[in-house]
Amino acid sequence: MYLGEKSLIFVSFIILIMVRTVITPMQNDIHLSIPENYIGKKVEITFFAIDELVEKQPQKTLGDFLGLLAEDEFLQLKEYTQQARKEWNRDF
Repeated sequence: MYLGEKSLIFVSFIILIMVRTVITPMQNDIHLSIPENYIGKKVEITFFAIDELVEKQPQKTLGDFLGLLAEDEFLQLKEYTQQARKEWNRDF
């Protein structure tokens, strides 16, 4: 590809080597073996319980409530939502 005489291309790469292991501890202590090339470097150690991760629930839409509200309640909710969106999108 020809970029012209005055064009410069700078490309930089960051290569991250990471060790990740999933375990089920049977006691309060865990022994870590650090790879030789990590000796003398700052390392980050993080742990969390995988089964305690909270998954984000999908956001509900008005369609999710179809049949749950009487028609007049639905129309009031729809009008309120449209008005709120107009107020949110206004210029300040």
